[in-house]
Amino acid sequence: MQLSHRPVQVTDIPTLCCFPQGADELFYMFPKARYPLTPAQLSDAITQREGSTVVEGDGTVLAFANFYKAEHGGVCALGNVVVAPAARGHGVARYLVQSMIELARSQFNAREIHVSCFNHNTAGLLLYPQLGFVPFAIEERQGPDNARVALVQMKLIA
Repeated sequence: MQLSHRPVQVTDIPTLCCFPQGADELFYMFPKARYPLTPAQLSDAITQREGSTVVEGDGTVLAFANFYKAEHGGVCALGNVVVAPAARGHGVARYLVQSMIELARSQFNAREIHVSCFNHNTAGLLLYPQLGFVPFAIEERQGPDNARVALVQMKLIA
């Protein structure tokens, strides 16, 4: 499948809201949101963030991400990363993150790209180091069921 990426459009939002398959997946993608993800919640996040991007394959929206922090010449922090359930395990997340790294470099001249990944998000914990991200901190957070979770902070030197 040929993948491409582009800025998010308003018409993509209802589709993106269907990607998180439960409260845990939504927590990994967007910890402040309440399940189920609604167009209003996602639209609000998009207006407060930079570089909101979707990945398409064969005309279908397959993934989404943005930057919750985007400092020109500084740090870009990747957030709201999610892949459509049917597209998982096919390299879509890798393509998405690589596209966001390039966007951070080209649009924001980023020195570093940061990403945070919860300890239960095995796919993310395995993917990010393959792309050059290195852990630099672990923070304790509270999960959707009020249990203790670890948020692993990683960075890539651009």
